[in-house]
Amino acid sequence: MTGSREQILARIRAAAGPGGAGPADRDACDAGYAALPRGYLRAHHDPGSHDIVALFAERAADYTAVVRVVPRAGLAAAVARTLAARAAAVPGPIVVPGGVPEGWLAEVPAGIGLARDAPPLSAAELDRAAGVLTGCAVAVAETGTIVLDHGPGQGRRALTLVPDFHLVVVRADQVAADLADALARLDPARPHTLVSGPSATSDIELIRVEGVHGPRALHVLVAAGGPPGTD
Repeated sequence: MTGSREQILARIRAAAGPGGAGPADRDACDAGYAALPRGYLRAHHDPGSHDIVALFAERAADYTAVVRVVPRAGLAAAVARTLAARAAAVPGPIVVPGGVPEGWLAEVPAGIGLARDAPPLSAAELDRAAGVLTGCAVAVAETGTIVLDHGPGQGRRALTLVPDFHLVVVRADQVAADLADALARLDPARPHTLVSGPSATSDIELIRVEGVHGPRALHVLVAAGGPPGTD
């Protein structure tokens, strides 16, 4: 009898070690597994033929995130407008982690308080904040997901979970086509937080409640144009 079942059982027998199949059998199983045809589609959105930045913006907005694609030259002005609107609606400072480029903050009005997380702010101070501004490690176009690895400009995990408002800047060159592409760009040794829209949950009656496990409001500025790595 041949087929997937026999191949799986053969691999189990080969992996059993002493008393089971020998090294030659294990090598033969590994070779057979490697030879299996894999003609399936590995990616749905080839960056060469798809506008993955536009796709990311569309998919992120599907989660009720507020998404705007802005030119890099206008990023500071977009950050200032977004934070000014938030400050007018909700009192409290905007938390800015270490590593956020100063160019992002160049046009923020003087009346908006910026709180630096050094030394680390307490949970109570984060809860009183009007929001937080961060960058990200990578974004996934296919799922509209933002990935934080909590490196420079992203801060510790509490910064993006406790405040009720999160403004995240995504550079166009940080947008990956799909999850496989995104994972290939990430350091597996770092902690990762995947954000797909504002925090929301529902009970058995499907009553939706937002802001339970993280920010109730997620705003995304996608900085397009300009050479990679510039701010």
